[in-house]
Amino acid sequence: MTTTDEFEPLTGVTLLLAGAVLALTNFMVVLDTTIANVSVAHISGSLGISSSQGTWVITSYAVAEAICVPLTGWLSARFGAVRTFVLGMIGFGVFSVLCGLSSSLTMLVVCRIGQGFCGGPLMPLSQTLLLRIFPKEQQGQAMGMWAMTTVVAPILGPILGGTISDNLSWNWIFFINIPVAALCAFGAFKLLTPAETRTERMTIDTVGLALLVIWIAALQIMLDLGREHDWFQDGFIVTLAIVAAIGLAVFAAWELTDRQPIVDLRVFRHRGFTVAVLSLSFAFAAFFASAVLIPQWLQSSMGYTATYAGYVTAFTGVGAVIMSPIVAKLLEKVDPRGLVFFGILWMGATTLLRVHWTSGSDFWTLAVPQMLQGIGVPFFFIPLTTIALGAVDPEETASAAGVMSFMRTMAGAIGTSVSTTLYYNNAAVARSEIVSRLHSDATSTALQARGFSLGQVRGLIEQTVMPESYVLAINHVFLLSAIVFGGAALIIWLSPRPTRVIEAGAAH
Repeated sequence: MTTTDEFEPLTGVTLLLAGAVLALTNFMVVLDTTIANVSVAHISGSLGISSSQGTWVITSYAVAEAICVPLTGWLSARFGAVRTFVLGMIGFGVFSVLCGLSSSLTMLVVCRIGQGFCGGPLMPLSQTLLLRIFPKEQQGQAMGMWAMTTVVAPILGPILGGTISDNLSWNWIFFINIPVAALCAFGAFKLLTPAETRTERMTIDTVGLALLVIWIAALQIMLDLGREHDWFQDGFIVTLAIVAAIGLAVFAAWELTDRQPIVDLRVFRHRGFTVAVLSLSFAFAAFFASAVLIPQWLQSSMGYTATYAGYVTAFTGVGAVIMSPIVAKLLEKVDPRGLVFFGILWMGATTLLRVHWTSGSDFWTLAVPQMLQGIGVPFFFIPLTTIALGAVDPEETASAAGVMSFMRTMAGAIGTSVSTTLYYNNAAVARSEIVSRLHSDATSTALQARGFSLGQVRGLIEQTVMPESYVLAINHVFLLSAIVFGGAALIIWLSPRPTRVIEAGAAH
């Protein structure tokens, strides 16, 4: 591979094929963030684990991806963007095979971590290489194609994941990556080799990277295991909390003083960036958590198959696709803070519609709030990027985009862990309260008089109580999520209005 930056954009069929390879890669990586959401029940049942443990399949991938995204710049500078891309694709394919072959939770989580590490750089690199191979006048169209794959993939993810899990097995949600990864790796090697970027010997912030892995791993393990270990009544959880807190403090101090930090925390000195990232993190945590919890609730309590649970959750993407081009036009004329405020507040309002869900809600009662919420998604994603990256110095744009992506992904993982804990804890409380109000003796006597055995009576009561306790639990989570959305919407006004226009492809 060449290591020079003297490169002319591609043309003709080669350009179209190379663009298709990069777009398909981005589609696959984004798809994998949602395809497992509706398959948790199948995975849990197959591996003999609880549904709360099944969510580790989602959070482990997200955390690994978050850790690796800040490394993208160093990897591409050290080894070349194309070489890093090809090796990442090969690794993603290999770990997809191992995920599908996993026979235990430990193996699956480890392989998902490997998949996240390899997939982390692919999304930003696909964007970078698209801008590199397309002529300047066609870069807007290239970014439009890239953005469309980013928006469409989360819609198809739940539908595809549900259909595959119901008709084949959950293993195939990973196996389907294999031909795509092979095709994209081969295509990138053959078509993008001339576009290889210049490489140079670079040192890596090994201390910063080690500290990053330590505190994030400690935090995520604490959140995932906390409920099962009775939280801070358990010494192991307390130890993890201490390691996470100290690790974060030392990490922050190191990164703020290191000349070449792995994560450039100095961008947080810009008020606009800090406020925008906080708003994004809180809103995305609430948004992503519901995308994970709703399919689990639908399958465990409402009797939905994974396929139909996928249909319900996919409606969010429909609203997002419709509104994305409209928001892009509005951004040219309207204060982006106003758009963010409206978008997040809208998402909070539509979340309140879910608070009235019951165990008797039909398909459209569940799907319509999903589609309505999707309308607000582009209103906060797109303008928030403008506010955050417009607040930093031009030479800090790439670093800021990496930090923003890191914070968003971590927020989703943490939000999922916290919401899952709240959901199952609230279900236990709700069940206890419902049982305490039941006239169980009279009910039992009446049913036994009709010929039911005592065991059958208890089973019928349990079948009645459990769905109601879970619907009360998830409604409580929705209410808290709406409050989080409201707070995230309000704090955006603490940010100054951006004064710098962000070029296409600045963020990933």
